[in-house]
Formats: sequence, C-alpha cells, structure tokens
Amino acid sequence: MKGGGGGGEGEGKEAVMAIELEAEIERLPVDLLFFIFSLISSFKDLAQASGVCRKWRRGVEESLARKERLSFAGWKVDDESTARVVRAAYNLKELDISRSCWGCQITDGGLYQISLTKCVGNLLSISLWGMAGITDKGVIQLVTRANSLQHLNVGGTFITDDSLYAIANSCPQIKTIILWSCRHVTQSGLTMLVNKCRKLESINVWGMRVPVDCFVSLLAISPALKIKPSTQHLSVGRSWVVS
Repeated sequence: MKGGGGGGEGEGKEAVMAIELEAEIERLPVDLLFFIFSLISSFKDLAQASGVCRKWRRGVEESLARKERLSFAGWKVDDESTARVVRAAYNLKELDISRSCWGCQITDGGLYQISLTKCVGNLLSISLWGMAGITDKGVIQLVTRANSLQHLNVGGTFITDDSLYAIANSCPQIKTIILWSCRHVTQSGLTMLVNKCRKLESINVWGMRVPVDCFVSLLAISPALKIKPSTQHLSVGRSWVVS
C-alpha cells in the first residue's frame, strides 16, 4: 500500500513541476520569444515551437512577420508549406526557393499561391534556380505581381520567351537576371527584355542556345550591359569578351 502511495506522490510532484515549468514559459514576453525564434533557421523547428502554446505561436508568427529574407534551399518543401510560410512573412524582401538535394516539390501551383501573398509586391530578389517542376504559367503569375523585383534567378528551368515577355512588361526595376541553361529562351525574348528593362545591368546566359550576333545586338541596345560569361565560354565561333 505504501509503495502505491509513494508512486502516486511521485506522479503528483511531476505534475506540479510540469505546471510550474509551463508557468515559467508563460512568463516569457512575446518580444523575447520573437528574438529567440528569429535566430532559428529550421522551419521544422519553428513549426514544432508554434505548437507548444499560444504565446509561442505568437512569437513564431511575429518572427516570420519581421523576416526580410527566407531561404528554402536545402529543405524538403512543397507548395502548401512554402506558401504558408511566405504568407506569414509579409515584410519579406528576398525569397530563395532554389532546388535542393532533398527534392523540392514546388510547382506552378505554389508560385500562384506565393503571388497572392502580401509581400510579393515588395520582393526585391527571387531565386527559382533549378526548379524543374515550374513552367511559364507559374513564373508569369509570380513576376506580374512582383513589380519591385531587382534580381531574378530562373537558371536551370524550362521557361521560354513568354516568361521574359512578362518580366519585361512587369518588372521595370530589374537589374540582374540569371538565365543559366534556359535553352528554350531565344533572341526574341532577350531583345524584348533588354529593350524594355532599361535598368538591367547584368545577364547570365551560360549554356543558352543563342547565336553570338544576339549578344552584339543586345550591346547595341544597352552598351553598359554585362553579359556573363564571356563569349569564348559559350562555344561560339567568334571570340570576344563582354566586359
């Protein structure tokens, strides 16, 4: 009988300690929680923290709301999880959802959801590098709402001239664009881009299937434009260097 009573007493102490610990957690101000959570880069850890209690959830939400940069590179994410985080980060300026070794599953549907978030009009930089699951449809939906965009990386994707037409018409502030191995983009798309985006400073065209005459015509439109890499690395017949 005593043994049973001792067990009950021990369980009672543990319950009291748990309540006291919870009380200590509750005493932490939201501002302090926000600061702590802002140091956490793992979205999995943030998701777990938000499930501890209401105050922790508020702290996580506040930390996301104040973030200006989000990178999903290296994380296994899908359309829903990515859009949910971006939706909460309404002060976002830089968004990186490049392909990761874990198999990022972002599709046009995810880009559509991101295009509807509050932060999209304030985004200055977007990286979609290597996202094989996206097409012109999703990219166009996103860039037509990202009117403040200055830096865009769509290298390694299967976009066509249609995406470049949308960028040319919707992103007048664009300064740099990476088109690494975008082999479905042609001279027509590049010409439209350079003609309409007068603030464009640099284009990365490594691995693209465009003739050297195209780059000559682009420089005729914008002499200060930096075309990377130099043409001797582009397997063209004529050798000249773009500075």
